[in-house]
Amino acid sequence: MSKVVIDSDPVRLLQNIEKIHTTVLGLERIKNNLGLINVDIIKWAKIIISSNSSEITQKGKNWYIKNNKIILTVNKHSYTIITAHVIT
Repeated sequence: MSKVVIDSDPVRLLQNIEKIHTTVLGLERIKNNLGLINVDIIKWAKIIISSNSSEITQKGKNWYIKNNKIILTVNKHSYTIITAHVIT
């Protein structure tokens, strides 16, 4: 299965994956929202973003990366992971 990219602009996210980062508060928010413990959030997020089973869409100033039951929100301009949520 190949990666689903809706809108050609998210290709830029994949081309600049090394720029992915988050803030201290972002790390805590992501860990709390997903129940992650002892996980390198940045490394984990890069794996999710580059996974062939992820769907990347762009709306306004953010990219949304959906993989199984998780959605990551990444700022389109700064490559900052804003948050992540479990889809219920």
